[in-house]
Amino acid sequence: MAILEVEDLHVYYGMIHALKGVSFHVEEGEIVTLIGANGAGKSTTLRTISGLVAKSSGKVVFDGHDLEKVPAHKIVGLGLTQVPEGRRLFPGLSVEDNLFLGSYLRRDKQGVQRDLERVYDLFPRLLERRKQQAGSLSGGEQQMVAMGRGLVSRPQLLLLDEPSMGLAPLLVREIFSVIEEINRQGTTILLVEQNASLALDIAHRAYVFETGSVAFEGETRMLAEDPRIRQAYLGV
Repeated sequence: MAILEVEDLHVYYGMIHALKGVSFHVEEGEIVTLIGANGAGKSTTLRTISGLVAKSSGKVVFDGHDLEKVPAHKIVGLGLTQVPEGRRLFPGLSVEDNLFLGSYLRRDKQGVQRDLERVYDLFPRLLERRKQQAGSLSGGEQQMVAMGRGLVSRPQLLLLDEPSMGLAPLLVREIFSVIEEINRQGTTILLVEQNASLALDIAHRAYVFETGSVAFEGETRMLAEDPRIRQAYLGV
């Protein structure tokens, strides 16, 4: 069953036609990845889905809800949360306060506490640093906080925009291992990632973007063996 359906999505930035009829779907329980060169439209797609960028035309349906004219904060309330590129933390607040910001629409204090404990299970380092200012953390730890904040909103679908950006290879592996665990625990994931090789390793299906359009799609195992994909995006 598709939890997300995107149909014929068009987005303009002024005169620039950023998305040119993008269509794809995400099934419940999947990890789906969008890969492609910088500027191909991947992040714009996530921002349009989550209500941060206005579309010119097309349709976005999440869990049976047509998101036409639904404001971004209400989209979060429906169970769709984006972890933005660049983390976007509040550097002067503690780690724990940043995590609690993910629960601003929730009223179930016990449930929020359980989800906070889940975040600390996934990222034990954050438990050790929960009283530290978020701005004092390393880039990898800040990415953990951003992902944890997203999880505290208890999403059905988590949008991850470039989670590996600027991180050392060991930390990237750690972050991707946690992404797989989050998925195993029942959260559907739509992943935008510059590291195509890693993205194809953990995702079930992929869509390859070229200049605002979907050029290829399919199961990741098949795409990873496609000579065109291997040469253009995997460097082999």
